Amino acid sequence: MDRPTLVLGSTQDVSIVDRARLQAAGVRLVRRRSGGGAVLLGPRSQVWVDIWLPKGDVWWSAEPRRSAELVGQWWAASLPRGLVGPLTVHRGPSVPGPRPDRVCFGGVGAGEVLVAARKLVGLAQWRSREGALVHGCAYRVWDPAAIADLLVAGTGPGCPGAGARAQLVAALAGRAVGLEEVRAPGWTADSLLRALPDEGSWEIVDA
Repeated sequence: MDRPTLVLGSTQDVSIVDRARLQAAGVRLVRRRSGGGAVLLGPRSQVWVDIWLPKGDVWWSAEPRRSAELVGQWWAASLPRGLVGPLTVHRGPSVPGPRPDRVCFGGVGAGEVLVAARKLVGLAQWRSREGALVHGCAYRVWDPAAIADLLVAGTGPGCPGAGARAQLVAALAGRAVGLEEVRAPGWTADSLLRALPDEGSWEIVDA
């Protein structure tokens, strides 16, 4: 990735984006096929891994939540010991965060990995007749201001504005955490590959 990119979920309305700020910051805008909130990507700012689970594979499940939880377990198993706080994989219904229509890392969904109740790994899933593609993303450092500055922070009189954006940043600040902040700065996609189960055939494809 050669430039910052704001990735919208498949059902997000493009009107949530502040186009003027996006252009001024030189950020590209794209849309992924899976659902969920917006994610801001940048050169060497995160680790993003897609895991493909083909239908009929030993790890395939017709239940979307089960697929997410399975992938989340693999992410969790790949992380080093000695993290700052307890490591958990979220199970059960999604827990929306502030402005759940906005930022992926503001809420928590099935299979997502938390450290000390703060989201470290965000997941999104796209399914077809052929299988399930599960996106996973972990930031090096969680910077809620960087993504909040690109979004329309609210509607109504006086919005969007500096005050509304400041409120969004404050609400997001304690919701997530980065790899460097939990003492896992050396974690890479290869770490995840080594943690995948022996059954099946796995490979890392660097896009």
